[in-house]
Amino acid sequence: MTEPIPVTRVVDHGTAKLMPDVDRKRAWLLTVDGAPQSYVDLDEPAHLEFEYARRLGHVLDTVAEPGRALDVLHLGGGALTLPRYLAVTRPGSRQDVVEADRGLLELVVEHLPLPVGAGVTLHAADARAWLEGAPDGSADVLIADVFGGSRVPAHLTSVAYAREAERVLRDGGVYLANLADAAPFAFLRSQLATLGTVFQELALIAEPGVLRGRRFGNAVLVAAHRPVDIAALARRTAADAFPARVEHGPALRDFIGDARPVRDEDAVPSPEPPDGAFGIG
Repeated sequence: MTEPIPVTRVVDHGTAKLMPDVDRKRAWLLTVDGAPQSYVDLDEPAHLEFEYARRLGHVLDTVAEPGRALDVLHLGGGALTLPRYLAVTRPGSRQDVVEADRGLLELVVEHLPLPVGAGVTLHAADARAWLEGAPDGSADVLIADVFGGSRVPAHLTSVAYAREAERVLRDGGVYLANLADAAPFAFLRSQLATLGTVFQELALIAEPGVLRGRRFGNAVLVAAHRPVDIAALARRTAADAFPARVEHGPALRDFIGDARPVRDEDAVPSPEPPDGAFGIG
């Protein structure tokens, strides 16, 4: 049997590489311009390798009764890690994935095809433009994991964008975002303030070292109109190989401080990661 070999292709927004994992027979790492984007194990789609993906998975596991099918909108596709995860953990779910890079989608579908009947529909489109055309109350969960290179695009950071996300979610819906920042957290705090203008409940999941300002890293933002199961999330994230903390309530309000919501005209991308923050050797 031939060993899998790396695949490199110029896509719409950079150079994508699919690299096989030597430790897992049908597992692949996707990078774009050297920045890790996704990890997929075709034999075990419920395996979430990246810490931020596991944290998103913990929220997805706790937003509804185990196994209940959900309607989920993914902004940002990557290698379709979370759509694959939901297809096996919540079979029968209907999922839409919006990815601006058509070439990247084609590469992933060609080399890492979705299982037949996965219930995932792919759309090559700008995330906000597609969101603005989506019907009211059509999703149980919206997951924003959009990075242009290593930065969240500015037009996905404003109050106007947050209102569109809230409109598309059902009454009990949950908004999730994968963000990245470092102390003094100007971007992360502004994003919490922005989502707080639209949603009543907020939570933030991140490693203590990131929250203490020791390094640049990912943080998962959770927003909803109903209470999130903080206790269940805290248990799950604390048990990970790289434990995380769940901030909410007064502690999170203190973290947000005097940060102001972002208007479209003031929006900027998330900060550029420092060299080596997310790189692959």
